[in-house]
Amino acid sequence: MIMRPGQQLLLPANPLFVWGSMLAGLLFDMFLNMGLSGRAAWVPDLLAVVLVFWSVHQPLRVGIGAAFFFGLLVDVHQGALLGQNAMAYTVLSFFAITVHRRLLWFPIASQSLQVFPLFAAAHLVELSLRMLGGGAFPGTSMLLAPLLEAVLWPMANMLLLAPQRRAPDPDANRPL
Repeated sequence: MIMRPGQQLLLPANPLFVWGSMLAGLLFDMFLNMGLSGRAAWVPDLLAVVLVFWSVHQPLRVGIGAAFFFGLLVDVHQGALLGQNAMAYTVLSFFAITVHRRLLWFPIASQSLQVFPLFAAAHLVELSLRMLGGGAFPGTSMLLAPLLEAVLWPMANMLLLAPQRRAPDPDANRPL
């Protein structure tokens, strides 16, 4: 990939770190659902943020199949309509892979604005499937979740790219 001027060269992503971070996102979501907030509609979906991040940065490793698998796990954990979160995560991953080349050209703050519609579309798909399945409308507080997920994007970018960052000034012990 052609890089922007001034962009730092990154090491290849470790597959164990990629899948471990997705598993950690799933566990954080499970803990948030069991915590004080319960399954409140405004709580951000950390697994969705991690899934979009890796779909953008590693689209050949983390794709629609991984999104579907993790969506099924979330459906089973939440006791939701089977396939509800799987479909939302699949749509989310598809859109993230679709815009991944364009998205990486923008600074992190602009990327947050660009991923907000992706998160909003995923929540809209999830809400639509919930309503079609006879579920209750969670209220207008659910509009806060995609906004919080977009706000978490810079922090996710910083944390998940940290193992890949190279030292800014190479020396005799580092070849590049």
